[in-house]
Amino acid sequence: MPVNIPDKLPAIEILKKEHIFVMDDLRASTQDIRPLRILILNLMPVKVTTETDLIRLLSNSPLQVEIEFLGLSTHTPKNTPIEHLMSFYTNFSKIKNAYYDGMIITGAPVEMLPFDEVKYWKEFTQILDWARTHVTSTFYICWGAQAALHHFYGINKYPLEKKLFGVFKHRINDPSFPLFRGFDDEFYAPHSRHTTILAEEINRHPALTILSESDEAGVYIVTSRGGREFYVTGHSEYSPSTLHKEYIRDKEKGMDSVALPENYYRNNDPEQPPLVQWRSHANLLYINWLNYFVYQATPFNIEEVAQLGEL
Repeated sequence: MPVNIPDKLPAIEILKKEHIFVMDDLRASTQDIRPLRILILNLMPVKVTTETDLIRLLSNSPLQVEIEFLGLSTHTPKNTPIEHLMSFYTNFSKIKNAYYDGMIITGAPVEMLPFDEVKYWKEFTQILDWARTHVTSTFYICWGAQAALHHFYGINKYPLEKKLFGVFKHRINDPSFPLFRGFDDEFYAPHSRHTTILAEEINRHPALTILSESDEAGVYIVTSRGGREFYVTGHSEYSPSTLHKEYIRDKEKGMDSVALPENYYRNNDPEQPPLVQWRSHANLLYINWLNYFVYQATPFNIEEVAQLGEL
């Protein structure tokens, strides 16, 4: 089934060239089913890239998905045209009385700042609290995951000696957990971050469960509230070229000691294309989240989300 996204969103033409079935609002209105309503709070600097990456994965489900984008009124991105934001993004005041089947909250380029020094922290945490009563299941990514774990459970983030940058092997702690349906025993996922969270802190909190870890990248996926929240420290949504673009960007900025992304280029040679090892599991991750923790858990009357307990 297609994913339903706003008319004229740049991702539409990009994804059609990849033979991914997307549907605009007009055509979707003729189908007599209730689509899943997914809200995306996109905090990444290059909005169009992140929009496309996430829609690509959300489109690989037999479910019809209706996507809305949320921005922050207390922050104006520098790398996205204001016309794009005005056309495709809403703000919290306009949707705070609405309910959603699922929500995705992305990372943000503020991980080196203490949480309470992020200028939009107050608005951001208001949205986190709202999601707990207005969204069936929320999927937090990278800094978004660290920030939500800190806000809800007091989990700290710690600076790494060097940037964790590359594609790393992960293991599953509970293979029977529905999020990993169809996964292999080991799988790969990209990471790009300067900070980390510690397994020992998470394990001390009875409400949190570590679902997946890596010897190199540490904690990868944490869940709470019976699957109503997932915290993912990496970037399964990344396209094959994203780490390459980050590497070239940092080199062009003249940053000292720019390291190659690990386990990424063929023969560890940046002149060769990346060896993509994470796309199949990325698709499964999002399909399983949509199926088992959104579609099968959300009420048909979406306003009843407020009455949900643990899944």
